[in-house]
Amino acid sequence: MPISSQQTRICKPADLAGLPRHTRLVGLDVGSRKIGVALSDPGRRIASPAGVVRRADRFFETAERLATFWKGEAVGGIVVGMPLNQNGTQGPRAQASRQFAHNLSSHFGLPVALWDERFSSVAAERLLLEEADLSRSRRKELIDQTAAAFILQGCLDFLIRPVTPDLDDEPDATDNLGEEPGEAS
Repeated sequence: MPISSQQTRICKPADLAGLPRHTRLVGLDVGSRKIGVALSDPGRRIASPAGVVRRADRFFETAERLATFWKGEAVGGIVVGMPLNQNGTQGPRAQASRQFAHNLSSHFGLPVALWDERFSSVAAERLLLEEADLSRSRRKELIDQTAAAFILQGCLDFLIRPVTPDLDDEPDATDNLGEEPGEAS
């Protein structure tokens, strides 16, 4: 059951700034077997790891498992990590994430933004290894949700950046993530 009646769409990350105040964003690190989940605070300043969902055989079951993390929360949108290649191109994993994002948007009726997730798992692993000093088995349990928090925090930081005419006139790395490959803005 959808948790919002907003228009279903894949959007640019900047479009999430126009969501109603005090609604949370959900961040997802989508893998082939597991999905890391993170939630923002209502002020959309801080991302926190929320958990991990094992993917089911059917999308509907996976979506319902994901929804348990934000049940009862005012969620305004979803940020899905986009696994781009090192040179910025989209490979098969990026296409799978894009399709998953479309399915999420249709299922929940929420805007979904794609966010460049390059290095999020590496940063999460480094944090868990160096800063938290966790065992290998504990790191394995936390890596996906921590990566989801890195993805979401990157988007949140982007959304609260100061608006300056010089910088906002130039395209940035997030400008084409909401578009199909080869599509022009």
